[in-house]
Amino acid sequence: MSAPIEVRKVPLHTVSDASELAKLIDDGVLEADRVIAVIGKTEGNGGVNDYTRIIADRAFREVLTEKGSRSAEEVKQIPIVWSGGTDGVISPHATIFATLPEDAVEKTDEPRLTVGYAMSEQILPEDIGRVAMIEKVAAGVEKAMAEAGIEDPADVHYVQTKTPLLTIETIRDAKSRGKTVWTEHTHESMDLSNATTALGIAVALGEIEMPSDEDVMHDLSLYSSVASCSSGVELDRAQIVVVGNARGHGGDYRIGHSVMKDALDQDGIWEAIRDAGLELPERPHSSDLGDRLVNVFLKCEADPDGVVRGRRNAMLDDSDVHWHRQIKATVGGVTAAVTGDPAVFVSVAAVHQGPSGGGPVAAIVKA
Repeated sequence: MSAPIEVRKVPLHTVSDASELAKLIDDGVLEADRVIAVIGKTEGNGGVNDYTRIIADRAFREVLTEKGSRSAEEVKQIPIVWSGGTDGVISPHATIFATLPEDAVEKTDEPRLTVGYAMSEQILPEDIGRVAMIEKVAAGVEKAMAEAGIEDPADVHYVQTKTPLLTIETIRDAKSRGKTVWTEHTHESMDLSNATTALGIAVALGEIEMPSDEDVMHDLSLYSSVASCSSGVELDRAQIVVVGNARGHGGDYRIGHSVMKDALDQDGIWEAIRDAGLELPERPHSSDLGDRLVNVFLKCEADPDGVVRGRRNAMLDDSDVHWHRQIKATVGGVTAAVTGDPAVFVSVAAVHQGPSGGGPVAAIVKA
């Protein structure tokens, strides 16, 4: 049976700051040895060379090692997923998931938050953008679901992943073995890795049938409504965190999801919050949330048609500021306006994650 979960959002005061995690542990809110996942935003450029993710990762793992009994090697296995880039008003922060002792909470048959984690098989550079990667990710998602105690894919509301992208070194490695890669543009490979991973999630959850190599990045009607995929230079396999609801274990939190149909779709965010179990008025305001909303997690993408609600924009033609940063700032502002809190998880490169030009939304609330 899955364990009850405590989940808290904390600010990052600097890129190397993990003091709020340390404070939660010192105050007895959660135990270092029970932290099972962290998902956060860092203030770097969000690109291939965004080393703020590595700095933040090290800071959080050092606290967990110092304040717990797990070895550094054991702590290294904890999924800590950092999305770089806090463009606009988005504020650096981390959402921390930890199990609670079973006798610490009252069990209930009501759905409550559960988390499962898995690592895929090694993803080779030649796999990225192809069915081989989709299959490896799908198998990993199924393992993470089992660990979370989730049998019905409908109970999965958020799948956060971190996967490898292509670098000059890994492209060279593939070529040395007589293999080809989907692209030799390392920045483009970020979108590619995320998109391929999303298709693997969609296959595992029965949202789509197995696609072909030709469908990747091209058939935009294929997508997952719960995928949130990030990629970087930190690892060589898919790190998968499945978040959903299960019955029987208790706890204080629930999760729900929806999709934004476009970059301005506030209703999609509100629908995710409602799906998590909060009753809201017909025309809600951030003040209606009280202190019950823990965080929202979104993916976003510039519409490939270059329009939003029939109006042309120039993001995709801008040679000065990459569209990744522009759409992230836009959706971050829209989301913060809904929640009243700029510490929101908004990540870019969302091909095959939600409808084209929009993206998935997950919300965690106090039940």
